[in-house]
Amino acid sequence: MPDTPPQIWQHALPPDPASFEALALAVIDALPDPFGPAARQVGVQICDFAPDDLLAEMGIDDPFSLTGLYEGTPLTEKSVMDQPQAPDRIWLFRRPILDEWIARGDIELGALVAHVYLHELAHHFGWSDDDIAVVAPWRD
Repeated sequence: MPDTPPQIWQHALPPDPASFEALALAVIDALPDPFGPAARQVGVQICDFAPDDLLAEMGIDDPFSLTGLYEGTPLTEKSVMDQPQAPDRIWLFRRPILDEWIARGDIELGALVAHVYLHELAHHFGWSDDDIAVVAPWRD
């Protein structure tokens, strides 16, 4: 299957965390300047679900309802005077994304991973959800 683009998942089993990360990294590799270099400065963390304490802090009861999260300070709020507290990171929650992919049935897994990743990356750039919806509309 070397000719199959990485965003098209054609295996019988869902991707393990490493393969899931490879789908996200393919998105980063495809980003044009100036977004690609900026995206490479943000870590990517793959977990099956958001941690319970994070869900509680956000007031989320259903762990399947959170597919991704940006953790860090948006570029629009950073200052050269700031001391970094922790590296910026994008969390992708594998099980909720897989669940949505299966429920939809109308989109490639890589495209859904790309959508979630790019939504969170847009927060890194300081874009609001409304800004993101204009630039990258999504069908519910």
